[in-house]
Amino acid sequence: MKSKYFKNLAKGLVIMSAALALANCGDATDKVNSAISDAQEQYQNPADSSQVTDPSQPVVDPVTGEIVTPTGDPATDPSNSNVDPSQSGNGDLAQQTTDPSTNPGTDPVTGPTDPASSVSEDVGPTNPAQSSSSDAVKPASSSSEEQKAESSSSEAKPAGIFLAEGSDENKDQLEISYTEDIEPCIFDDGKRYCRILAYPKQLSTTQKHAVVMWGPGGGSDPKSYGGIIKRLASHGFVVVAIPQSPGNATQGKPALDWLKSKNDDPSDPLYQKLDMTKVGCSGHSMGGLESEQMLLKDDRVITAMLNNSGDLGHTAMSQVSPNKTIGIVYGEGGMERPNAEADYNNQGVKAPACLIRMTGGKPSNECQKNEFGQTECGWGHGSGPWGGMAATVAWMRWHLGGEDFRKADFVGTSGKYIDGNIIGEQGKWKGQCKNF
Repeated sequence: MKSKYFKNLAKGLVIMSAALALANCGDATDKVNSAISDAQEQYQNPADSSQVTDPSQPVVDPVTGEIVTPTGDPATDPSNSNVDPSQSGNGDLAQQTTDPSTNPGTDPVTGPTDPASSVSEDVGPTNPAQSSSSDAVKPASSSSEEQKAESSSSEAKPAGIFLAEGSDENKDQLEISYTEDIEPCIFDDGKRYCRILAYPKQLSTTQKHAVVMWGPGGGSDPKSYGGIIKRLASHGFVVVAIPQSPGNATQGKPALDWLKSKNDDPSDPLYQKLDMTKVGCSGHSMGGLESEQMLLKDDRVITAMLNNSGDLGHTAMSQVSPNKTIGIVYGEGGMERPNAEADYNNQGVKAPACLIRMTGGKPSNECQKNEFGQTECGWGHGSGPWGGMAATVAWMRWHLGGEDFRKADFVGTSGKYIDGNIIGEQGKWKGQCKNF
């Protein structure tokens, strides 16, 4: 009788565990879908009209194709709740588990739990739509060469920027430190959005680390972009994600200032580990606009890769210095497509620039007309940070890490981001570049 009882109990526990796992997976997917939806709404109707570089230029509604005038006064619009850039803080509050939905310390409404009760863990390879705090953290590649970690051995390393030896941008490479809920935070519509900091667990002792700023889509929590933040950090970059993306560099600049203060603080783990002249910016939707404006307004930023974005006034890319580089990854059916293409095709663009389209995605209700007037559907407004994250990682390894061999992947007629398959996903890259 006891034996039968315990067998039934075990079966019940297995069934319950499976149900919880499916629920957690569904929650993570919902967070991604919510982030895309919020980003679509704010990119199409930004609360802060100052992110349009030239108000005199026509702004095209990416859905209807009609010329519209951006609305919203940043001085009166209560949805534009940016923190004061003069605020500072070293509030590395809580080392988070991989799945924020299962960690009471990351509730966006109630805020973090007591930092003293938080836990610390190393974050490794993850699926951006799935998270599991129980997974062991290991380099993703099975190659012994790619699993080598930076060490304090007597082996001499060349000067320059540190990059993970495992170079496959489709995989996470190194164990990382990942911290959420870093002050100063923003409260908007009853939700709390904070910075995220991620970097390799074992920092180099002989080389500097380049910096990447990540901007979330408008109205989206940066925690929704954990996959690409962790991927970039695992390749050797120190990544700071800003709480919100107003599209005018007012969040990006304070975040870089904060990283510089950590780089100058002898008591900080990042002391003298960063090269603040090797900074790249990237982000989704409004986060792409924040990145583009950082490239224009902050001398520390030397490159930007916009994800599903493009200046609404179609002039920002033409203002980028020829000494800097810029790229856009966008979807064939994404609402950002008209602005991405018009920004790139502005005849005044002098900077080395690339325009990389994701094509052949699964049928969807996100559709746009191509350059031939044909309607294309498939990869939409959420394509870049998830299915297309490899392009951003490769771009940063090229322009920040100095891997010049990657130029052939982007520039020319036959590289992987010119006419190659989207690894692990349905569809192909269709890229073009100029001024290289």
